[in-house]
Amino acid sequence: MVNLTLLGCGGNVPLPNRFLSSLFMNFNGRKILVDCGEGTQVSMKMKGCGFKDIDLICITHTHGDHIIGLIGLLSTMGNSERKKPVTIIGPVGIKEAMDAIQVLITLPYKLNIIENPEGIFSLVDPILSDLSIETIELEHSTECIGYNFYFARHPKFNVEKAKQNNVPRKYWNMLQKGMTIMDEDVNYTPDMVLGDDRKGIKISMITDTRPLDTIPEFIYDADLFICEAMYGDEMDISKAIKNKHMLFREAASLAVRGNAKQLLLTHFSPSIEDPNVFENNAKSVFENTIIGYDRFSTQIKYPE
Repeated sequence: MVNLTLLGCGGNVPLPNRFLSSLFMNFNGRKILVDCGEGTQVSMKMKGCGFKDIDLICITHTHGDHIIGLIGLLSTMGNSERKKPVTIIGPVGIKEAMDAIQVLITLPYKLNIIENPEGIFSLVDPILSDLSIETIELEHSTECIGYNFYFARHPKFNVEKAKQNNVPRKYWNMLQKGMTIMDEDVNYTPDMVLGDDRKGIKISMITDTRPLDTIPEFIYDADLFICEAMYGDEMDISKAIKNKHMLFREAASLAVRGNAKQLLLTHFSPSIEDPNVFENNAKSVFENTIIGYDRFSTQIKYPE
């Protein structure tokens, strides 16, 4: 199960009731942040997310409404006696941006920067060993990437299979955790005690882009598709094209084409006082749409 909180759902500039883009995920105590706009720390404090133990920060692009909150957040993590390294992933330009930030602040921990990763990859980190990440290049006014997060689910332990393979009971727990055991020239492997693979959880995050034909395949079968919806009114299509953003309806169309199970809209223009006014523009295309708001929380459970 993944616990997810939309810390901020605004675009461009913060409003009194709407902070800038930020998403928080907690998976078995592993904390992941996607983007860090202005107001991120305030929402984290209000939701009790905890600052010290963030394991991974993923940045979609280096525009201020997605990254400016990092200066304060990284400082707060240091003031909370953080010592272990923090991994930050981002598009081309993230290293330069982080170098600039570190001119302003001194951190008591190391930053591991991964710039513009391609394909599906996992981190060399036992804390995040069950997470695989995939990125996609998007169409914005600067280098921008989207993310797939796949949270693997371990197969069930199969007692009968373990007995049939004559696996000593003392090794069951270690094999269940994925370890391989060598005992008196006998090699005991996890597949000797585990059942069939089980489907994990896929969460896709796409923001600050025009709709691209590559997106539906990228997000395909996502349990939750989080997508920008900068403009609600259909008459704002020229603004969306000019500023390389999306309408509510365009985001919903991607959800349909990508066979997503649920759509969460975010990154609303400051000109939209109440995004719910345009709810039907999305729901008429994709019924299972949620209009995001600051500190919206949900749980994504494993498929049965």
